[in-house]
Amino acid sequence: MDTRVLGGSGIEVSPVGLGCMGFSHAYGAPTDHDEAVATIRRAFDMGYTFFDTAEVYVGTYADGTPSVNERLVGEALRDVRDQVVIATKCGIRIRPDRSLEPDGSPAAIRRSVESSLRNLGVETIDLYYQHRIDPKVEPETVAETMAALMREGKIRAWGVSEADEAYLRRAHAVCPVAAVQNRYSMMARWHEDLFPVLEELGVAFVAFSPMANGMLSGAYAADTAFGAADYRADMPQYTAEGFERARNLLAMLRRTADAHGATPAQVSLAWMLRRKPYIIPIPGSRRPKRLEENLRAAQVALTSDEIAAIDDALDHMDLQVFVVVYGPAPSVAPGRRVTRSA
Repeated sequence: MDTRVLGGSGIEVSPVGLGCMGFSHAYGAPTDHDEAVATIRRAFDMGYTFFDTAEVYVGTYADGTPSVNERLVGEALRDVRDQVVIATKCGIRIRPDRSLEPDGSPAAIRRSVESSLRNLGVETIDLYYQHRIDPKVEPETVAETMAALMREGKIRAWGVSEADEAYLRRAHAVCPVAAVQNRYSMMARWHEDLFPVLEELGVAFVAFSPMANGMLSGAYAADTAFGAADYRADMPQYTAEGFERARNLLAMLRRTADAHGATPAQVSLAWMLRRKPYIIPIPGSRRPKRLEENLRAAQVALTSDEIAAIDDALDHMDLQVFVVVYGPAPSVAPGRRVTRSA
């Protein structure tokens, strides 16, 4: 299988990674422990080598015990540790209202890295993200802390989630950033303005929510019901209006998928893989069939003409997206609306 590289770190990963959040957090009740561990391990057998988790991805089982995502990932991959790349994150907590409270102080980062090392059962974290920018802490301070952790052997490389150009440049000047992890999909394209900077600095772009929280998979309808513990229940793309706005996009995905003997989910992933060689999507799924489907998106050979036609169509669509933003709202092209939750 072809690989992609996490910026200047030289760390190679599968072209599609696995976002493990859903096993514990945000998408309804946590998956049974043994099932979650078995599914993550099965993803490795399929060909995944890049696994994404975070300190705050914690849910609660029906009996009240916690489902700690980092522990699931660590247990699942323990016997293949030297063949996988594990990314985790620090620097935020989620309030009861689901908004984010960042803490990028050196003390908080150090507390978190020790906790994550224990949870994962590893000596070194391959890629350690600042999960969200803390406006109270300068990027240079965060970068200096990450550089120290690298010298101490606690992390191999570091990144920033939801980074903008100014923050990235300042942080990178102190300690080279391997990757930014930002929201990106056919329905959320404002971070494309960052691409020239990533190319200049040699930084990878890890795309979270690459299928707009499942919307682009074509597996849901306007009347799909999500439980109270499922974040999608509050996402406006899953309303009747959201589906109406996405109607032409979903139809285009189905047509393109049919032409390639693929699925809409695969086309949405193949589109971004084909656009830039440094984009690494990390879709999340708990079903082995979906995991295999997502990984095979790297084999869907969209042509340059098809990519151009998709881009042109997207430029003329008025799409409603759900975005969790802390701090300044992203710049959004005319015709696109952003719902903020912070």
